[in-house]
Amino acid sequence: LAFGCGVPSYPPLVTRVVGGENARPYSWPWQVSLQYYANGKWSHTCGGTLIATNWVLTAAHCISSTMTYKVFIGKYNLAATEAGSVAVSPSKIIVHRNWNSNNVANGYDIALIKLSQHVTLSDKIQLACLPAAQTILSSNTPCYVTGWGRLQTNGPLPDKQQQGRLLVVDYATCSRATWWGTTVKSTMVCAGGDGVISSCS
Repeated sequence: LAFGCGVPSYPPLVTRVVGGENARPYSWPWQVSLQYYANGKWSHTCGGTLIATNWVLTAAHCISSTMTYKVFIGKYNLAATEAGSVAVSPSKIIVHRNWNSNNVANGYDIALIKLSQHVTLSDKIQLACLPAAQTILSSNTPCYVTGWGRLQTNGPLPDKQQQGRLLVVDYATCSRATWWGTTVKSTMVCAGGDGVISSCS
């Protein structure tokens, strides 16, 4: 089997459900679950994206130097044992040198995780495509937030992967004083603004 990037074996079932919905199993096969070890078990802390067979892209705010991590790949239901899924330890974690957790608005909330071994691509494990450098997404381009994040403030984490459809908001709009103003940087992607579906991190 030859796998390109960004083409799932099980295409997502995309609707416009308000507030997000359960994803079709394995329809976002580059989505990973970054988990930390505490109290004798592994727990989900953040999502990430498989961009090469041994590299994962995630957010810098997900990384703590005091934690032990594993990357769970090929998952849909975090509460289930799933055939074809793997858990791989990081061999190296690189946080952007300009990231400052005390100044989140400064941006640079990005990190790379090098896996200790290459993963084998399959119908449940595939690579995401990275855009060319300096790519600007035009307003109203559909994009999707996916993962196992909380469905409401302080609510429980869902076991099943969620998806939500958002529309990109261009930088000129997003940086208006009535939107995010100077908080938003040109290196960020703005999406949503409908007040219903969001990816809070």
